Amino acid sequence: MSDQFTAPEPSNAAAGRPLTARDGDAYLRHLVTLAVAERVSDLHFKSGAPPYWRRLGELEPMADQAMLSGEDMDILSKALLDERLSAVFADRHQVDLSHGFSGVARVRANIYRQRGTIAMSLRTITMQIPTPADLNLPPTIEMFSQLKRGMVLVTGATGSGKSTTLAALIEMINLRDRRHIVTIEDPIEYLFKDKLSVVNQREVGIDTPDFGSAMRAALRQDPDVIFIGELRDAETITTAVRASETGHLVLSTLHAPNCYDAISRLVSYFPPEEQDTQRKAIAANLRGVISQRLLPRADGSSRVAAFEVMVVTPTIADMIEDPQRQSDIIEVIKTGRQHGMISFDDYLYDLAEAGHISQDTALGNATNVTDLKLRFQGF
Repeated sequence: MSDQFTAPEPSNAAAGRPLTARDGDAYLRHLVTLAVAERVSDLHFKSGAPPYWRRLGELEPMADQAMLSGEDMDILSKALLDERLSAVFADRHQVDLSHGFSGVARVRANIYRQRGTIAMSLRTITMQIPTPADLNLPPTIEMFSQLKRGMVLVTGATGSGKSTTLAALIEMINLRDRRHIVTIEDPIEYLFKDKLSVVNQREVGIDTPDFGSAMRAALRQDPDVIFIGELRDAETITTAVRASETGHLVLSTLHAPNCYDAISRLVSYFPPEEQDTQRKAIAANLRGVISQRLLPRADGSSRVAAFEVMVVTPTIADMIEDPQRQSDIIEVIKTGRQHGMISFDDYLYDLAEAGHISQDTALGNATNVTDLKLRFQGF
């Protein structure tokens, strides 16, 4: 995204005055435009406070923005809610949705109630799908994109860029291969256009009632690739593993801090008496895990991603099956560069040595702080 982006003046030409929350969609569009120009990831709105945004990972109030009232929040929420979503919000007091501001960006939104009033959080999504080069993704992403079957997961905290990484991977396939790609999302984030592949995107709540039923239906839709927005329950995980067993490439995200913990998180969704069986199924079908974190650049200009990559070799598959050996996976990742693997600590060291992040940032995110500190000292 160009640093030369120029945001439009915050004025209402018809009224000859600055835009306010009372202008609804026009006001939101203006703030999202500003957010995109400033590389902001999230916007927050609530009664009794000005709008806030998260810039370079830090939450701060937006300059020159007035305090929002309860009536303002009502107007802003209605700018995003259609009749169906309004009914969901009235019933559940919270709702997820996506919304496009033509020519600017899309947002993933959550509208909810707090202390009896409406609040909103918006995550900005650029209109253009970034390339692996744009994101500095590890080279192993190319290998994962060429798989014909199996399961590949991207893990990390909320806001770490998991969806963006998977969007780049899907677009690689779309540009290169003649395949049928089915996505199941809540809500849809990046919009794909058919290139060599055919891409069908299904949104939970609009195109399908839930992830589980969409996954079962996907197996009858002749897919080559299935993208699931998030693995969030045992049923979806079971169906995803079954899909990969039957010759499909399954891509998804998971909330886990690293590759090793991703295995524990997957297994934890199942009752104890089923976990051994699920370990075997996961070991047989998981092909790789990418874990990522966004860190501040050394010059403070933006953020840079740090990655950990695990490729499921026969050795790692054996360790996934045996919970007593699972902790050994960490050491295999450290020594697995010839297979396309890299540990977080090695990636942090490389970023710091290249001057992209400070040594303090690297140490603050290290798995083994003592070992990384010794490496910086030349030992």
